[in-house]
Amino acid sequence: MKLLEKINDRTAIVGVIGLGYVGLPLSLEFALKGFNVIGFDLDGKKIDFLSQGESYIKHISAEKIKLAVASGRFTSTTDFSRLKEPDAIIICVPTPLDEHREPDMSYVVNTAKTVAQYIRPGQLVVLESTTYPGTTEEILLPMFEKQVRRPELEIAGGLEEEVSEKEGEAEASQESAMKVGEDFYLAFSPEREDPNNQNYTTSTIPKVIGGVTPNCLEVAQALYSQVIAKTVPVSSTRVAEAAKLLENIYRSVNIALVNELKLVFGKMNIDVWEVIEAASTKPFGFHPFYPGPGLGGHCIPIDPFYLSWKARENDSNTRFIELAGEINTAMPYYVVEKTFEALNQRQKSMKGSRVLILGAAYKKDIDDTRESPSLKLIDIFREKGAIVDYNDPYMPKLPKTRKYKFDMVSAELTPENLEKFDLVVLSTDHSSYDYELISRKAQLIIDTRNAFGSRGIRNPKIVKA
Repeated sequence: MKLLEKINDRTAIVGVIGLGYVGLPLSLEFALKGFNVIGFDLDGKKIDFLSQGESYIKHISAEKIKLAVASGRFTSTTDFSRLKEPDAIIICVPTPLDEHREPDMSYVVNTAKTVAQYIRPGQLVVLESTTYPGTTEEILLPMFEKQVRRPELEIAGGLEEEVSEKEGEAEASQESAMKVGEDFYLAFSPEREDPNNQNYTTSTIPKVIGGVTPNCLEVAQALYSQVIAKTVPVSSTRVAEAAKLLENIYRSVNIALVNELKLVFGKMNIDVWEVIEAASTKPFGFHPFYPGPGLGGHCIPIDPFYLSWKARENDSNTRFIELAGEINTAMPYYVVEKTFEALNQRQKSMKGSRVLILGAAYKKDIDDTRESPSLKLIDIFREKGAIVDYNDPYMPKLPKTRKYKFDMVSAELTPENLEKFDLVVLSTDHSSYDYELISRKAQLIIDTRNAFGSRGIRNPKIVKA
């Protein structure tokens, strides 16, 4: 198989569509392991950053980008007509929910349509975007199999081969629909990125891979094995798609459990964080999960509902998933409720109070606001009449999102500024925060992460929520 040979000797060209938190580190990994990589993205600003060797994602160093660019193996473009060049195309585009909490497949569908325009014999296409079981074979496969196999468009080393007019006429008679596993290869391999995780990187996180056919699996596994320490082949793309959903449903349900226990234990005057710490001493049968102001990120708040939606198509109910979603979605409102109580005890009204949200990212020490509960908190506090500011050392300005268009810049975190706010809400526990300073200068603190308690800071001004 020619493609296998090119993969094994690393002469295969890799194309990655979507240069975000998943696609960019994957592109760099391939480039730094000796592959020529073309990164595709609609956002011209990203291409400008990359061409200058600069990073737009905090945990991805500019040095790594400069090294990949300087090697000559990594280029990026907004020109999708170059999709004819790669031998392997990896799709890393968003799969959000729409306003009805149903899958928005527009990014995957539109990308697949674009790939279908340029797909050629001998190419491998891999979808990495998290989605419902069946997506690869129900959406991508029919689009690609409709394409005509035209031998005169086969590409060697990214350059079109010259074919004489006579030869072209002869080959035209051989045109036929492309067949998966023979003319092209299709697979699904779910992304497993965890931004800023110091223990695991793109190359060290095991990679689950499912192919439409055995040949597809063989080729996809060969490709990822070049840059990933361990690959995990499964029997089908549906299994691979379902595995990713299970990983995030597991987390969503368990986080919902501790969030609910936080409410229950709170009414009993029991500190849920102390309970979790005590339970964690059991060396078997228990894994700690921690409560918070709500779920954030591109996976846990979204992915479980992809399965819920697909389950309804098959007359099945997903009660655990739906209940977990209800509990986790309610947590920002619980935080605001605790804030009302804390202000009332100090004879203050929410309306007109100055509120500072600490942390805009969905988790600590990153610059990613996707589905961040901090944004929901800003929205609710504003609705209640509060005057809201935020601080985040990694987010100098809040970007526009599908839900929110806040025109806000990060407030300076000085002793003088802290004293001006009626309330400080710790939403994201960034390591760089001076918690001692905040505890001294803030008038009232709502701690949604046990950030102060975990550091041994005790102060009557601190309310856990």
